[in-house]
Amino acid sequence: MFAPHAAADGALARIRLLGGAITPEQLATLARVSADHGDGFIDLTARANVQLRGITDVDAVASELVDAGLVPSTTHEKVRNIEVSPFTGRVGGLLDLRPVVRRLDEALRDDAELSALSGRFLFGLDDGHADIARGNCDVCAYARSAADGSVTVDILIDGEDVGSVGSPVDVIGALLAVAHDLLDIAPGAWRVSDLAPRERSALIERSRRRLDEAHAQDGHAQDGHAEGVLADDRVAIEAAAPRVGWFDQSDGNVLLGAVVELGRLPARLAEFIAAVGAPVVFTPDREILICDLGEGVAETVVRVLAPMGLIFDASSPWTQVSACAGAPGCAHGQAPVRVDAVARVESGGPVAEREHWVGCDRGCGSPPQPHRRVEATESGYRATRR
Repeated sequence: MFAPHAAADGALARIRLLGGAITPEQLATLARVSADHGDGFIDLTARANVQLRGITDVDAVASELVDAGLVPSTTHEKVRNIEVSPFTGRVGGLLDLRPVVRRLDEALRDDAELSALSGRFLFGLDDGHADIARGNCDVCAYARSAADGSVTVDILIDGEDVGSVGSPVDVIGALLAVAHDLLDIAPGAWRVSDLAPRERSALIERSRRRLDEAHAQDGHAQDGHAEGVLADDRVAIEAAAPRVGWFDQSDGNVLLGAVVELGRLPARLAEFIAAVGAPVVFTPDREILICDLGEGVAETVVRVLAPMGLIFDASSPWTQVSACAGAPGCAHGQAPVRVDAVARVESGGPVAEREHWVGCDRGCGSPPQPHRRVEATESGYRATRR
């Protein structure tokens, strides 16, 4: 169900995208709706979703979004939170997870009980890039290379490895089973990280036992549980280059990665991106991936859209700096953090690490990885490491 939130600058709509993927037709709809009934921007979020702010005609927006297929469920819309490795099926990775995310979404929407999940519960699908597994998913399927060269898919609960599934086709059942377990063990919990130690242990052990039993039925024992399996990858993952620039796809086409100032995509620029007629993927790092391009088209896209504000330079500070809405758009905001973040970047000072500006201690939109938080308080800004 389309249910906008009230904000100081008008109604706010959050549109959930499967792994950040959106068709050019859907992007054109968002651009038109934002220009006609919103503040003229499409805000990219830390979950690879989008937001429209300053909505003046909720009914008109709802009608257009539903017609475009952007609100496909009347019962499960708030729980359709699924992150996927943005490059999956195109650049690197061990598995193409695009078919899996579609089937996961269908299975989730077909499961009446799971409509009771919190809107903050987050599913993840990682194709081996270790980009989603290193985030803050409640439950994540993580593809890894085994010693014999085969691909295994581990199930991580709040980052803890609880075992592997027999094959990629078993991923969906394993992920949804964890969601059911959470509702059974702690019905009121928003996220796995909210659980008391005893509840968390019960959730972990139930999942391990179920996966062990599945392997036993298949005649294969699991090789233990690699708790902390991601620890050795931590530095490499945190230091990964932005998905910004020119990337060669495995099929010979080109993928262009870009960012925009503050992760706010102007409606007019979104119209031009949609006019390219190519699939688009938004990432949890607020990047914009324009996919499946021929080389000539890709060159034209860069030449036309770069002057309009689409940034294809991986060294741009806008690959590192983000901000919440802040004042005056948010009633909780202590300062106009967007204005101040722009001033900080335009000052030319070095941006050595990921930096997120927030208007209050709620820290909305904060990235899951370690970062520098610049928080507005009544007495000024306070910078801390998160």
